[in-house]
Amino acid sequence: MKFGPVALLEAEGAVLAHSLALGRMRLKKGHVLTADDLEQIRQGGIDTVIVARLEAGDVGEDASAEALSRAFSVPGIRAANASTGRVNLHADCAGLFRADEGLVDAFNAIDPAITFACLADHTAVQAGEMVATIKIIPLAVSGNSLDRAKAAIAAPGLAHLLPFRPVRAGLISTVLPSLKESVMDKTRGLLEARLALSGSSLAEERRVAHDADAVAGEIVRMASVHEMIIVFGASAVTDPQDVIPAAIGKAGGRVERVGMPVDPGNLLVLGSVGAVPVIGAPGCARSPKENGFDWVLARIVAGDTPTSMDIAGMGVGGLLKEIPTRPQPRQPNAATSGRKAGAAVGVVLLAAGRASRMGDEAGHKLLAEFSGETLIRRMAGMALSSKAAETVVVTGHRSVEIEASLKGLDVSLVRNGDYETGMASSLKTGLAALGKECDGALVLLGDMPALTTAHLDRLIEAFADHRGRAIVRACDGERRGNPVILPASAFAEAMELTGDVGARALIESGVWPVIDVEIGAAARLDVDTPEAVREAGGVTENTARDT
Repeated sequence: MKFGPVALLEAEGAVLAHSLALGRMRLKKGHVLTADDLEQIRQGGIDTVIVARLEAGDVGEDASAEALSRAFSVPGIRAANASTGRVNLHADCAGLFRADEGLVDAFNAIDPAITFACLADHTAVQAGEMVATIKIIPLAVSGNSLDRAKAAIAAPGLAHLLPFRPVRAGLISTVLPSLKESVMDKTRGLLEARLALSGSSLAEERRVAHDADAVAGEIVRMASVHEMIIVFGASAVTDPQDVIPAAIGKAGGRVERVGMPVDPGNLLVLGSVGAVPVIGAPGCARSPKENGFDWVLARIVAGDTPTSMDIAGMGVGGLLKEIPTRPQPRQPNAATSGRKAGAAVGVVLLAAGRASRMGDEAGHKLLAEFSGETLIRRMAGMALSSKAAETVVVTGHRSVEIEASLKGLDVSLVRNGDYETGMASSLKTGLAALGKECDGALVLLGDMPALTTAHLDRLIEAFADHRGRAIVRACDGERRGNPVILPASAFAEAMELTGDVGARALIESGVWPVIDVEIGAAARLDVDTPEAVREAGGVTENTARDT
């Protein structure tokens, strides 16, 4: 491949190296230049362009990325369409992502122009999450390098997904006077949330004395009816002969390991009775923060129960802390009680625009009336009736009238003084006003009268099902629409947006998995014009005022 500036006379059929904007003409990077393109560029006063000219055997970036994704072809992992030389790979189901570091390194050593990046080995993922990405760095690569890369990426074990197998679990909790019952209740709730991530369930809990014989009796009984047993001791394990490991032995079981090089999580016990695994949970597993218990639990429900040596090898990376890329099941608070873990969603209702397509005679679209109620009040009421934790309304143009129409509603009002710069400024204003406890933001446009509370709840449920890690988007069949829920991990990127852009820029970045939720025509119906208001069953602002 030859790369560099060339005269327009030599550029036909070449690949444009950098996006080009000339008046109304927009040509994206990777576009193959035609004679008509070059004539328009010449008329714009440009006489050279930077291009890539493919030579014999070269393969373009998108074709190369797609060829590699086809060669990968691993059950449970699906490839998105290629764009700008990139193909993102997503999990089809919840499971444990596995990757062989040596094979991945060997692939990436073939040619710096061809790359494969993936999650860490033994990462638990939900359906729809991105697990890896194939990226072609230049605009084309040599066919020879591509052939070698296809062979390497097809190597068995380079990366794959072990689907979670839902299990029926039993919980044994030991009791001491120093342990409050409320702590035990909270522990059970958090365990149920952890198990739900794999589709597993907690079938029963038994609370017994902190005594090896009492625990052993329950282990024997539960081993005959459940597929996993989890024991929470009222006191931490301090020795291989302590209550929990001793109870496993008394129940006729085998203790695989006492202690692990993961912090928090050091005091975990792993054993089994027959084919039933028994986990002595460390005290830190009473908290929603990630710990060694999460690692062992994920491997067991994926059918990859760790051995003592496997656990001994967990020290590198075993110093844990909660970070945005490692979301946790959160303990519900007063604002989120009754909702699924990860479903603390705040609504950002955008109501700052000028509504210029309505014209002066019709008035503002958000002040149009539907069944005697202004559209913006209708939208805010719908958000308040949903499972969202809070609702923030961003105003700008005609803020006084719009805020007045919301009087009496339990919404937070925030004004965007820069609303004329475009949607991005309103989105950033709304995100900044959300409470810190929100796991995500449902970005709601103010002019979509066909939406219902049920639609919003469906999106919030999907967001919770994916642990708050994915972007959730409403759709109408194959057509994408609104609203959209952004995970908290995307807020920092959203705060960098400028101009008249919204969530689409984040969706197209490929950083977050995107989950489409079918809600029908409501996902596409907005009212930008007086005719649209009337067709949707509304009355324009000025008409309503005159009557």
